[in-house]
Order: sequence, then C-alpha cells, then structure tokens
Amino acid sequence: GFTHNQLILWRYLGEGRVQKITELTGHQARVLHMAKSPDGTTVVSAAADETLRFWRIFGSPTRSAAKLKDEQACRSLLGTSCIR
Repeated sequence: GFTHNQLILWRYLGEGRVQKITELTGHQARVLHMAKSPDGTTVVSAAADETLRFWRIFGSPTRSAAKLKDEQACRSLLGTSCIR
C-alpha cells in the first residue's frame, strides 16, 4: 500500500480469489522490501524512512517429534542450543 505505507496480508483461496486478512501499519514512508523468516512466523519490512519492522504474523511453528529429539540431543552434547 504505497499511499498508506502499509503491508497487506492476503489469503489465497484458489481459482484467482484472494481474501484480505490484515493491514500492517507503522512505516512513515513507502515500503521498499520485505522478507519472511526461515521458520515462516515473522515478516520483516524495510521502508524509505530507514526503518526495519518485524511483524510476527503466523505464531510459533510446530515442531515434529524427530526435530525435538534432535534438539535435545544437541543440547545434551554441547550443553547449549544448536543453530541450524
């Protein structure tokens, strides 16, 4: 949204139809770039007002039992968290 400097989150419904979910406002100038975090929970936007805004829009990702087991093994081996 150039005129209001916002991001709009849409849901794709199929067959070329979309539904507006929400508008994310906060930038004082036009949004120039956005990217999604690797876990899919957060979007970051960069604007001409030289700010970054982090938007947590999708909640916490679910973890599979195998991933949890792998993280626990890594913690016990290193005594700390693993970064993957």
